[in-house]
Amino acid sequence: MTAAHAFRRRRAAGFILLAAAFMVAFFHRVAPAALAEDLLRDLGAGAVALGTLSAMYYYVYTAMQIPAGILADRAGPRIGVAGGSLVAAAGTLLFAAAPGLLLANAGRFLVGLGVATAFVGLMKYNAEWFEARYYGLLSGMVVLLGNVGSVFGAGPLAQVLHWLSWRQALAGIGLVSLVLAVLIWVFVRDRPAAAGFADTHPPRRGPRGAWWIELRDVACNRHVWPHAVCLFTIIGGFFTFTGLWAVPYLGDVFGLGRQAASNYVSLALLLFAVSGFAGGWLSDRIGRRKPVAVAAAAATLAVWLATILLPWRPGPGAALLFGLNGLAPSAMVVCYAAAKESVAPHTAGMAIAFVNTGLFLGAALLQPAFGALLELAWDGTTRDGVPVYRAADYETGLWLLAAVAAVGLTAALAMRETYAGPLHPDTDDQEAAT
Repeated sequence: MTAAHAFRRRRAAGFILLAAAFMVAFFHRVAPAALAEDLLRDLGAGAVALGTLSAMYYYVYTAMQIPAGILADRAGPRIGVAGGSLVAAAGTLLFAAAPGLLLANAGRFLVGLGVATAFVGLMKYNAEWFEARYYGLLSGMVVLLGNVGSVFGAGPLAQVLHWLSWRQALAGIGLVSLVLAVLIWVFVRDRPAAAGFADTHPPRRGPRGAWWIELRDVACNRHVWPHAVCLFTIIGGFFTFTGLWAVPYLGDVFGLGRQAASNYVSLALLLFAVSGFAGGWLSDRIGRRKPVAVAAAAATLAVWLATILLPWRPGPGAALLFGLNGLAPSAMVVCYAAAKESVAPHTAGMAIAFVNTGLFLGAALLQPAFGALLELAWDGTTRDGVPVYRAADYETGLWLLAAVAAVGLTAALAMRETYAGPLHPDTDDQEAAT
């Protein structure tokens, strides 16, 4: 085996394991939609309580993004993702065994805490092990693989619930996280040099500043903020709907069962994954980030308006609408590449974490806000002890998502084009390259 072949095998093994941990994170994001009826019944939750339980993942995930970025830059992805998978395993098992909302929220908290390191760790790994010209494509591939996990959290999970209880299904996912924690610790290395290969990128020379100074520089960089706002509004809105409220919406308004409703969500998530990969590839191909982001934001706004205003029903119309719901926002993956290109390379992990905070803050705030709007308009109707909401109630929440998408379009128009290259390269890295 040649050295080059051994390097590619080792690089691929690390990527696959970290991507698997990220897929589990995506599974947890959308699983409450398929579990909504069970959680409403078994935990005695209303719309606001269910929205808060689902968003608990996003609260802690959001709060952990900056620490995860610091951990990825300072300690490397191996420690962060392996340790995080261990915590996620414990949280999933606690959630599966919870008799009421208190322990369910505690389990969901630990799940969000644990999986929060997966995305930033994987993106940092990519930055260390792969050439820079592939970063947009890799960002799209990461979204593709992550959304495979989210697809499993929709239709396939609903199918599994025909044979297993929701508690048994979650316990199985907890065991998967435990196995991944062990494998990542054994096989993943932060840089090629730690595995006995030459580093893909020359390490930064000279002492680094304090982490809080580097974080301040990222947070004060005006070119980073539009990317965070876009992810807050566009992707945060997408996960608010597909990750929780789409299945109850299809059930209450159109009378669909959980399996049928989850199939539409699976379609949206699958197309979100595939088109995210295509968006990253297109952005690398044309050497531009901003036009791709603007098109995604505009299309997302159009889809929300179509969902509210057009007279669609389950069948081909619903399939088209949910397909467009997944296609429209996915190209926002370019925000990660553009954020990385807007800061010094040694702070790439912090920049990715900073903009990713926007995404999860969006879902953390919008999921319960959607639920609060539902509960505010609720007329008290229940079915088998589960609240039933009207089409007009859901439209209020959809108008909220349309409004934040309009803000996202404004932010996309305010982006600075990076032309798929660094705006702020390290002086040391420039010297090393010459």
